[in-house]
Amino acid sequence: MNILPLFILLGFPLSTALSASLFLNAVAAASASITYMRKRMVDLHLALPLIISSAMAAPLGAMISHLVNRCIFMALLAAVIFIAALRMLFSTTMEASPKELSTFQRGAGGALIGGLVGLMAGLLGIGGGVFIVPLLIYVLKVPTKTAAATTMFIVVFSSVTGFVTHVSLGEVDWKFIMGAAIFSFAGGQLGSRIMAEKLRGLTVRRIFGVVLLAFAFKLLHKVWACL
Repeated sequence: MNILPLFILLGFPLSTALSASLFLNAVAAASASITYMRKRMVDLHLALPLIISSAMAAPLGAMISHLVNRCIFMALLAAVIFIAALRMLFSTTMEASPKELSTFQRGAGGALIGGLVGLMAGLLGIGGGVFIVPLLIYVLKVPTKTAAATTMFIVVFSSVTGFVTHVSLGEVDWKFIMGAAIFSFAGGQLGSRIMAEKLRGLTVRRIFGVVLLAFAFKLLHKVWACL
């Protein structure tokens, strides 16, 4: 959930908009994660190594970003994401069984995916959450709803980390974000209950397909701008 553009349109300074967006993302993700944890939809064997490895890889990606042609990299990444989006939108493949991989395999796979996502996030200067769901679904064969719930759990940590940085810089409008947090928490509860109880895995997969498609076009727009 990226609400940063909304805050900018409302006239917030960029630094304040960034901190508010990160905080409210964290609140909504934490709220949703409470529901998912209660329903045992979060795969901690995947989430914990993914969180650690992505946090370690992101600085590396940032450090080597000047060695990579970002336009070419973004174009290739957009093509891969576009293909993944089409597959999520039009594939009717049945859900994978969560027991297909051992605990060790899922932990190791989570660490590798986390490293890859962190590296890409560091290279491009963007959040890596959008990459996680398709990688979990198609590489580790994680059921769609489990992949979505686990990713939401991971977003809590990435958002809090970014928010703490803004707190240290004094770029937080506490009065505004504490009031908005009430609605963000309620929205997280509502959305997570709808996803957990009302939507089929195939429907969730297609929703993410639309999100990926939009992200691919956003990357292509950046490629066009840097040509």
